[in-house]
Amino acid sequence: MNTLKSNTHWTLYSLIAVTVIAIGFGVYRSQRSAASPQALPEKQAAQAGSLAALKPSVELGTVSMAAGKVSFGYLIKNTGTTPLVINRVFTSCMCTSATLVVGSERKGPFGMPGHGLPNATKAPLAPGEIASVQVVFDPAAHGPSGLGRIERTVTLQSAEAPPLELRMGVLVKP
Repeated sequence: MNTLKSNTHWTLYSLIAVTVIAIGFGVYRSQRSAASPQALPEKQAAQAGSLAALKPSVELGTVSMAAGKVSFGYLIKNTGTTPLVINRVFTSCMCTSATLVVGSERKGPFGMPGHGLPNATKAPLAPGEIASVQVVFDPAAHGPSGLGRIERTVTLQSAEAPPLELRMGVLVKP
């Protein structure tokens, strides 16, 4: 009986030891693979696009409602190695509109989704190509409730690259 009890303990301890070793090895392998950078497969790397702004944020300073609309622009660039298509352009508020200019072609104006202006476009951008986004901000669009610090964004979306957000800040006075 004592031998049977001894064999059962030995078997139980062996199973526990093997389990602990397996778990430890699994943790070691997962930590090692997480720490080492892995190359993208060739097909994925070739498709990776990148859309960047030369200056992604603009500070307009103080703007008077009485002075009317303010126009300004951003320069954007396809910094990837493959062409990309800008599929959608939209603004964060109806007081702001954006027009995309690629070469001699103008697309837009685009506005806030659901507020009259369309948002869909198919604007191709070759690797290294630079385009501009012409923005018009209307400080009087919100009336007296639109006074003070205002921040707005223009977003460009492409299936080949993460969305690009262009930011604008302004202090609106009467």
